[in-house]
Amino acid sequence: MQARDTGPAESPSAASSCPVEAIAAAYLTQTSGDLTLALRCAITDALADLLEAERQTRERSRLISRGFVRGRLDDTGDAL
Repeated sequence: MQARDTGPAESPSAASSCPVEAIAAAYLTQTSGDLTLALRCAITDALADLLEAERQTRERSRLISRGFVRGRLDDTGDAL
């Protein structure tokens, strides 16, 4: 697959002014301009980040639930 010309190349300052453009430029640089590979790498990294965020959320939820159980009052009617 050949890369299409999408217009004039942006200056480095234009790419850095927009995070999306900066990220896209970094992936293209990393893959020597291979658009397909750059897209696959970006998707892979995004999915890995999403899975890690979900894992951290589950871990926090588990710790919060555990804290509630530890701090629970006895059911003896001695509440406060």
